[in-house]
Amino acid sequence: MARPVTLFTGQWADLPLVELAPLARSMGYDGLELACWGDHFNVQEALGSPNYVKDKHALLASHGLQCFAIGNHLVGQAVCDLIDERHQSILPAHVWGDGNPEGVRRRAAVELQDTARAAAKFGVKAVTGFTGSSIWHSIYAFPPTSQAYWDKGFADFAQRFAPILDVFESVDVNFALEVHPTEIAFDIATSQRALQAVNQHRRFGFNFDPSHLAYQAVDYVRFLRTFPERIFNAHMKDAWWGKGDGTVGTFGGHTSFGDARRSWDFRSVGRGMIDFESIIVALNDIGYAGPLSVEWEDSRMDRVHGATESAAFCKHLDFKPAAGAFDAVFAKDQKAP
Repeated sequence: MARPVTLFTGQWADLPLVELAPLARSMGYDGLELACWGDHFNVQEALGSPNYVKDKHALLASHGLQCFAIGNHLVGQAVCDLIDERHQSILPAHVWGDGNPEGVRRRAAVELQDTARAAAKFGVKAVTGFTGSSIWHSIYAFPPTSQAYWDKGFADFAQRFAPILDVFESVDVNFALEVHPTEIAFDIATSQRALQAVNQHRRFGFNFDPSHLAYQAVDYVRFLRTFPERIFNAHMKDAWWGKGDGTVGTFGGHTSFGDARRSWDFRSVGRGMIDFESIIVALNDIGYAGPLSVEWEDSRMDRVHGATESAAFCKHLDFKPAAGAFDAVFAKDQKAP
């Protein structure tokens, strides 16, 4: 196996970590990407308790598991979003506070800074997450939307995230945005624009997840080759698209995941249409040596069955890059004329 295969715990937060850790090991995983919700990783306890980090490491080690990244997507979403009642359900109470939108955004920014500090204390080099976006609602440009309007959104992102990224720099941790609809960056073009907005800050990069790019018709392999030094983490998640009954399009038709009318949906890894073979080749080409982290989502499948087969799929799929050119031996054997 060339890389560790880990499980992102965000979709398993209903299980306490003491139950999920042995289950993950039994499903074939080498480690966990710990989500900052449920009881999997608590930022403030990690910073405030003298034994919290040690106890988490001991729990993981007792089941032969490692951790390479922690994920704080839910808090990150609130940093730049236009806050509404939906955010209360995903945020810690101390971040939501009185629900005043600007106060929520500011407290979310502080919590994300603290996440960088907690990650450093825990000994991991990457925090995966979201940014939110003040301009996502304008994705379809009507009423007519000018570039100046969108520029303001990227400027807002830069203003809010620059101080966050500076804290990441101070503790030697990277922030890996999961490029995703509803974020400031949701395809290659907006990812380039986001990087420009933060002046190519070296701590701002990406948690590669092909499932969120494919159904948009974004070339997810090209994404890897466009940002070779900015891939700080890699999610393995599958999707299929173009499979609905023609009544629901790319925007989702206000249907729920798993609705048979949808034109796209997430699938257990290896059950969809993502070309993972080309992804592994590209990851090798760009020198990515981090984990392959399964983010398991499939509305139609038992999750233990799906996560187990996903781990096996990734381990079978992955391979070490070549140590040298396959035809080098011929050159060595050639004699000068």
